[in-house]
Amino acid sequence: MELLDLCLDRSVRVPESKDLDMLLSWRNHDDVRRFMYTQHEISFDEHVRWFYSALTNPKKCLLVYEEQQEPLGFANLSISSDGKIADWGFYLAPYAPRGTGRHLGYCVLKHAFNTLNVHKVCGEALAFNEKSIGFHERLGFLREGVLRDQHYDGSNFVDVIRFGLLHTEWKQNTEGLK
Repeated sequence: MELLDLCLDRSVRVPESKDLDMLLSWRNHDDVRRFMYTQHEISFDEHVRWFYSALTNPKKCLLVYEEQQEPLGFANLSISSDGKIADWGFYLAPYAPRGTGRHLGYCVLKHAFNTLNVHKVCGEALAFNEKSIGFHERLGFLREGVLRDQHYDGSNFVDVIRFGLLHTEWKQNTEGLK
């Protein structure tokens, strides 16, 4: 597996109010929105309500991914009530350079496993989102199932691919990177 070395010149941080416009513009970009469960254009008011609700929820971990202090991506970890399992979602800035996703993935997973101490990170991808499916697999996630016709996009039912990555698998995949 080809992962990156450590998060040198790369980091994740908690988003701030000043990030609201930037995150909303990324989320509403056509290249991001078409792969989301919620595909309508999100209003600023809807975004603000979600942002502050998630930011104050102890079972949510919102993260802005940066390279050399330039914001290039966003991740959201939803943590189970026992703190052992996290579901993640993420997206990149539309102008992010090629390869940014791998960096984001590595840094967010490092945070999930080494800082939040979760046992497992789970992900989902709409079946037509081949880039996300390949992304999960390159990071070491295993396919755990297909949720048939799980999502209705307004005109069609779509399968959802479910992924999981255990902390022990993460450690094995990253041992040689230090």
